[in-house]
Amino acid sequence: MPYAHYERLSALDTAFLDVEDDNAHMHVGAVSLLDAGPLLKADGTVDIEEIRGFIEASIHRIPRYRQRLDTVPVFGNRIWVDDQRFNLNYHVRHVGLPYPGDERLLKRLAGRIMSQKLDRGKPLWELWVVEGVEGGKLAMINKAHHCLTDGIGSVELLGTLMRPAPEQRREAEERHRWLPRPVPSAGDLVRGELARRVTEPLAALGAAGAGVRDPLGSIEKLRNAVLGLGEALAPGLRPASPTPLNTDIGPHRRFDWLTMDLNAVKAVKNRLGGTVNDVVLAIVGGALRRFLRARGLRVDDLDFRAMIPVNFRSEGERDRLGNRITMMVASLPVNERDPRARLARVIETTRDLKKSRQPTGIKTLEELSDLTLTTLFTAFSRFSTRTRPYNVVVTNVPGPQIPIYFLGAPMHSIFPLVPLSNDQALGIALFSYNSSLFWGFNSDWDAMPDLHEVVAAIETEFGRLEEAAGAGPLEVRADGNGEEADASPRRKPAKRGRALPPRVESARRGNGAVRRAR
Repeated sequence: MPYAHYERLSALDTAFLDVEDDNAHMHVGAVSLLDAGPLLKADGTVDIEEIRGFIEASIHRIPRYRQRLDTVPVFGNRIWVDDQRFNLNYHVRHVGLPYPGDERLLKRLAGRIMSQKLDRGKPLWELWVVEGVEGGKLAMINKAHHCLTDGIGSVELLGTLMRPAPEQRREAEERHRWLPRPVPSAGDLVRGELARRVTEPLAALGAAGAGVRDPLGSIEKLRNAVLGLGEALAPGLRPASPTPLNTDIGPHRRFDWLTMDLNAVKAVKNRLGGTVNDVVLAIVGGALRRFLRARGLRVDDLDFRAMIPVNFRSEGERDRLGNRITMMVASLPVNERDPRARLARVIETTRDLKKSRQPTGIKTLEELSDLTLTTLFTAFSRFSTRTRPYNVVVTNVPGPQIPIYFLGAPMHSIFPLVPLSNDQALGIALFSYNSSLFWGFNSDWDAMPDLHEVVAAIETEFGRLEEAAGAGPLEVRADGNGEEADASPRRKPAKRGRALPPRVESARRGNGAVRRAR
């Protein structure tokens, strides 16, 4: 008889399940745009059966996508077991956009799909194939529960379906016959959990015993862990300032996006210092300053913070599913008018964070929860959401810098989505791919009817920062309150009458370094 099989969820994966409710949906996702031509049949419609067949032939590389959630009796721990009734047709869905199939309609469809919770009785993922997108495009909207994968893990999963060359479209895929492994009996699950609760603490004691042979090293590790826990809990003990972005949310979502030239962003980084992520945070800080002022807030005294997920996957864990992330909370200088000075402050903040023990503290808490009660980390997560330690999530995931293809169809763009927690009406996710930086903006439908203003402000602030990097000091025009006006700033006259950089003019017209569908 085949052996029974199950896998235990980590404390962090469990927390993503426990904090989810009818309004805060804990799935990550993305909208990808591809050429439709290679995926069409002779009658001009999408060959959905070929797509499903290709996915079926590839999915053996990600067995978690054929597993569902179950629970250990008595103890209540969540586990993964093979879904005995797995049906690919349920997960790979086929829809069409009404005419004219423009990006506005696609964004509305994506928001509607992301507004729906995943069914916990089935494997926690969906892939929607959308035909009828203008310009001969096809869209793929994917979503997967955060307990199944993190942003970095989802990038690795792209390699399962995507290929680096179009000629690999018809490559032979061995059809693996899948036989689900039996689910363990209730008695086996209880016995297994009892054994785990005995052996894992003993293993921890063994590690502690090894520390006796290196007491100084062990003391230093313990000190770092304790200090890290303090730094991890500190933001929640002093909540961030209240803003319109921090309010009770409903279940409905708006989704918007934006494309930037990654080389233009790197040029700013090279001229002014820091990293690409520092430039991103400076842009976000300036855009939210502009947005919050438009909502009537005084920004000078705001303690505004961003939560930044940090990957700690080792090279050997690149294919591991589940979450291998920790969090850092960074203050964003929304009270800084000058874009160059704002970037300098961001660089200083992130430099200090890299020296801090915040990630170590959160990782320690997760490991302690894994050894004892997974609900310990859930309690920490709920504490974090209720005490408002941050105002917005900003996550930046690196992707491949070469074109990739799905069944011969080149992928042109991919706009990621980060989930919202209960008091968070806006989440910003970025994905770099093939020399472009793709921004995805997820928001609550009712709290953010003006989401497009945030996207427009991102455009404006990138133009200001790019101008600052290439054209010397900015002239800040004041409004009646002594603040800068919302119109694009003028540059002080440059020596020799030098014109504005072409990318700045392109960004203002919306067809160069920054591209967005209105």
